Amino acid sequence: MGKGSGHESNSEAAPKGGKRKMREKDLDELKKEVALDDHKLSLDELSTRYGVDLARGLTHKRALEILARDGPNALTPPPTTPEWVKFCKQLFGGFSILLWIGAVLCFFAYGIQAATEDEPVNDNLYLGVVLSAVVIITGCFSYYQEAKSSRIMDSFKNMVPQQALVIREGGKFQINAEQVVQGDLVEIKGGDRIPADLRIISSSGCKVDNSSLTGESEPQTRSPEFTHENPLETRNIGFFSTNCVEGTAHGVVISTGDRTVMGRIASLASGLEVGQTPINMEIEHFIHIITGVAIFLGLSFFILSIILGYTWLEAVIFLIGIIVANVPEGLLATVTVCLTLTAKRMARKNCLVKNLEAVETLGSTSTICSDKTGTLTQNRMTVAHMWFDNQIHEADTTEDQSGSCFDKSSPTWFSLSRVGGLCNRAVFKPGQENIPVRKRGTSGDASESALLKCVELSSGCVQTLRDNNRKVAEIPFNSTNKYQLSIHEIEDSPTGHLLVMKGAPERILDRCSTIMINGEETPMDEDWKDAFQGAYMELGGLGERVLGFCHLYLSPSQFPRGFEFDCEDVNFPVNRLCFLGLISMIDPPRAAVPDAVGKCRSAGIKVIMVTGDHPITAKAIAKGVGIISEGNETVDDIAERLNIPLSQVNPRDAKACVIHGSDLKDMSSEYLDDILRNHTEIVFARTSPQQKLIIVEGCQRQGAIVAVTGDGVNDSPALKKADIGVAMGISGSDVSKQAADMILLDDNFASIVTGVEEGMIQALGGFFTYFVIMAENGFLPQTLLGIRLDWDDRSVNDVEDTYGQQWTYEQRKVIEFTCHTSFFASIVVVQWADLIICKTRRNSVFQQGMKNRILIFGLFTETALAAFLSYCPGMDIALRMYPLKIMWWFCALPYSLLIFVYDEIRKLILRRNPGGWVERETYY
Repeated sequence: MGKGSGHESNSEAAPKGGKRKMREKDLDELKKEVALDDHKLSLDELSTRYGVDLARGLTHKRALEILARDGPNALTPPPTTPEWVKFCKQLFGGFSILLWIGAVLCFFAYGIQAATEDEPVNDNLYLGVVLSAVVIITGCFSYYQEAKSSRIMDSFKNMVPQQALVIREGGKFQINAEQVVQGDLVEIKGGDRIPADLRIISSSGCKVDNSSLTGESEPQTRSPEFTHENPLETRNIGFFSTNCVEGTAHGVVISTGDRTVMGRIASLASGLEVGQTPINMEIEHFIHIITGVAIFLGLSFFILSIILGYTWLEAVIFLIGIIVANVPEGLLATVTVCLTLTAKRMARKNCLVKNLEAVETLGSTSTICSDKTGTLTQNRMTVAHMWFDNQIHEADTTEDQSGSCFDKSSPTWFSLSRVGGLCNRAVFKPGQENIPVRKRGTSGDASESALLKCVELSSGCVQTLRDNNRKVAEIPFNSTNKYQLSIHEIEDSPTGHLLVMKGAPERILDRCSTIMINGEETPMDEDWKDAFQGAYMELGGLGERVLGFCHLYLSPSQFPRGFEFDCEDVNFPVNRLCFLGLISMIDPPRAAVPDAVGKCRSAGIKVIMVTGDHPITAKAIAKGVGIISEGNETVDDIAERLNIPLSQVNPRDAKACVIHGSDLKDMSSEYLDDILRNHTEIVFARTSPQQKLIIVEGCQRQGAIVAVTGDGVNDSPALKKADIGVAMGISGSDVSKQAADMILLDDNFASIVTGVEEGMIQALGGFFTYFVIMAENGFLPQTLLGIRLDWDDRSVNDVEDTYGQQWTYEQRKVIEFTCHTSFFASIVVVQWADLIICKTRRNSVFQQGMKNRILIFGLFTETALAAFLSYCPGMDIALRMYPLKIMWWFCALPYSLLIFVYDEIRKLILRRNPGGWVERETYY
């Protein structure tokens, strides 16, 4: 468990390749599940393993020895790249290097001209300066999008507690949290942040908030009992940096610093290599093609110039001119501007983009791995169903309260809702009287808050109910009794008391001898118990949390007003109560999610749910939002329908599947790949942070562009590894926001789909295709990019031709500008075909049709604008554009048709031979 120094010295001595292999080995080790057995040890075994007296703690001397061995209880920052190196990567990496080469060639050509001519043309100098400026500006802009790792570690540092209360040599000492060592005896209380991974040895009502680590929204009980094989789910382990929300506990430190569960996640998140984005790969591929074409054409014409008798200086300038003319100077700036504009549109739709390249990546997404709580759901527990009067009633769980409503006039519901309001510690935060009940903030447990809002909506003001029925005694919920009880002075009886109780349904039922049906108490016989069991199983099968409710009117003669109720040594009845009913709660799906999931499916995007929640709950939500669609069965569903054992069901027969984290832990990469390949509807439940990362890597092995959503620290490795990480803006932790590329400001899954629509590569691809061709050929008629030819020089051109005709320089320029105008018109005509073929990436235009009215309107508008610029009086002066003969408009039609036919043939080959060399080289 100790750090040791051998590993570090070995890595220093290793060559660069060895360091890389060692780093990959370390990451592979971090991806494995936590190998922890301290939760299974008895207290004596725990004391022996860590050499600690469980009553007096470590000695000061022993603590210093361990501190010297293991180092401080802190997270080790990863090796950082110097800022100047990051800046140089942005300035000279990728497409920028091509522009730098173009700029250097321009300066070189200008130098040759300046050395050989008296009055050299400045075009090369200007173009070199422009190219350099474009690269520097875009490089500086991109630099500010960098440096993820350091920010992630900074966020983890914010989670580290500053102080800790330890017991050493029998005394309590408040020390710096960095000085806590393995084996220390630590005391925690409500409001403290746990300073290291602890094995709990004693507790009193201790609850911790594990939401940042495991995704569980409700506080979890901590006690000395070993309750689960999985260390992340057992009750006797407290985790570094999680918060103790109530109660007290003592624990022995079992891990510190980087060796804690949170430390492993931090090391994993900051150490992961992030792959190239799709747009980076496309631009790199484009650079290779453009460079090859430019060098081939340049060398070809250089050789041709030498053969034709030009001097080598003229041939070199011609070579440089052709190479520079093939560099799309404006593409880098155009990409940046286009992505920035799209990012602004996405921000207006609650998608905040941190990394500009994420815009295009989101548009290319083929798989979305989505967290459940708060993303697919509303992140608030809500009453979904009630069972009373032997009938299941559905509550309104919609966000705007527009759904169905149950009958509230039943006397049984009056009694049930009264218990829900009185046996409840949750309260509304002050100053929210004008806010809708569903949206009010509360203080208290999530389940109790759901009950509070339900009773407030159905039965009126809960605070008034509590004021009129004063609480005189209470037994809080605990893991032993599994119920909560309170006693109240009731308003409709000046001498009586009402005992109300809620808790685990089976525990509540065991304490009841009667059941209320239509306001009347009926003996609890086997038939009613069977009815209860059927309702309980049905609600539990929906993935809902179910609570049972009962009450008892205490005898006024035996328990008069002023009676001293003793909640420690109970002096009042807690059995033979009257069962009232069941209430079930769930975190309901967001209203817009089912439609968003449907859009994803129609666009060919697979949506996978990855959650730390229970499989039954996860499956229920997945069906509710459409991730598991109507009629698609899992292996469990098929076994239940056919009434056969699970082992007899062929997994390939199930279109949907729900994978438990414990199964995923023992699953090989090949088997996981098989699941991802052969199932279109997948839910992963009870997953650990390492497993979320493994799922993302599995999807990427299938060639998918993966988007991951998350809000907790446990999501940060997956967010970092994904092609695009999407964090939650409201409920998300700082760590998840720093690891992500994009933040959803409203925590709504539907906003991701909006972002996908905005970022779709077809729109960018069509624009880039159009822009590159126009830029290559000058677009502005009077100024072709590249090197001006010698015949622009008036001193050379203003001479008589050989036939005695006198054409002045101005007259010849009119003919030249008319040619420019004709060329411009040809570009427009050719772009008809370019625009039409960009409609689809694989399908034939004849299959797709021309139903896009805006596109058709754009074709006509483009042509009309070109005609206007050609024939409008004054354009010959303003833009040097001259009227064309009608026949000149048709010169480019054969080339336009050629482009269309070529692309239709290319798409036909793509459809018939997917994955072939044609697709690899020409698919965009």
